[in-house]
Amino acid sequence: MTRIYWDSCVLIYRLQGTSPWREKIAGMVSAQRAFGLVLSELSRLECRVKPLREGDVDTLHAFDRFFASARIEYAALTRTMFDRATELRAHQGLKTVDALHLAAALDAGCDAFWTNDRRLERAAAGRIQIVAVDELP
Repeated sequence: MTRIYWDSCVLIYRLQGTSPWREKIAGMVSAQRAFGLVLSELSRLECRVKPLREGDVDTLHAFDRFFASARIEYAALTRTMFDRATELRAHQGLKTVDALHLAAALDAGCDAFWTNDRRLERAAAGRIQIVAVDELP
């Protein structure tokens, strides 16, 4: 089964109904046969900040329900993963958060990483497929 890591932006587009990205991601999900969704607790943190800051209880609950799904596999944030993220940051110039997400996806053995950040393509260097959701059909 294909294992796909979603960047936080993909989750936000999908769950908050940001158009036209929500429809694009829904179509991409539908086009997948069977896949395992892999995230990290970093994704959860990033998605919950704005609703908490703004007191948006409905959006916060929607994220919390999504993150509670038994279908999600969580990539562990280990020392090895942080070491890989450090290397990605040092050699590829990635921001800390981006380096952590990519390292988590690589360490979890994901086949693809869905994001809107094209800078990750060079950093991934063929080790994982980077799927840019920012390109509309």
